[in-house]
Amino acid sequence: MKQFTVHKGLVAPMDRENVDTDAIIPKQFLKSIRKTGFGPNLFDEWRYLDKGEPGQDPSSRKPNPDFVLNQPRYQGASILLARKNFGCGSSREHAPWALDQYGFRCVIAPSFADIFFNNCFKNGLLPLVLSESIVAGLFNECLAFPGFSLTVDLDRQVVVKPQGEEFPFEVQAFRRYCLLNGLDDIGLTLRHKDTIQSFEAQRLAQKPWLARTLQAG
Repeated sequence: MKQFTVHKGLVAPMDRENVDTDAIIPKQFLKSIRKTGFGPNLFDEWRYLDKGEPGQDPSSRKPNPDFVLNQPRYQGASILLARKNFGCGSSREHAPWALDQYGFRCVIAPSFADIFFNNCFKNGLLPLVLSESIVAGLFNECLAFPGFSLTVDLDRQVVVKPQGEEFPFEVQAFRRYCLLNGLDDIGLTLRHKDTIQSFEAQRLAQKPWLARTLQAG
């Protein structure tokens, strides 16, 4: 998992409440057994005028010129600004995969659906909660100033505007530790690799018949 320490990025405004996971990555793309390749289909039904299918060449699609991510001023955005209850709906982990693989490192909103919120942390995407009034102000500035960017400092737990104004935020200590160090569940387990290997070697020495059982399995 990618580390998240300090990130400065262009902001794209998703000015809709209750954006659900089927809008983030529509159901037909869940057929894939891989964890990669979902970025081109992020917000697929809003982003394109034609219906998309898994494996379709994005260059053959018809982009919706009115959709925010298709507007030239937001190309390369890596921070998504959203309204309340972002990520509601089903529990599909493909939603944070799609956001991450599009290029977003952080989503800022007044609130998130719980399962989506948890899935983001497990995949290196920072879901950052700020008050509705602060988010509304950021929307105004993002729309008013092309190239509007923010700096998200997870170590200090502040969002910094271009002119230097800071907004504090809170992230649970264990989640913050995992993001700062780039540790998902597998990475957390591998920190104890030597202990695990030592235990397995000792166990096989005491019960050598387990080796034959494992090989047979």
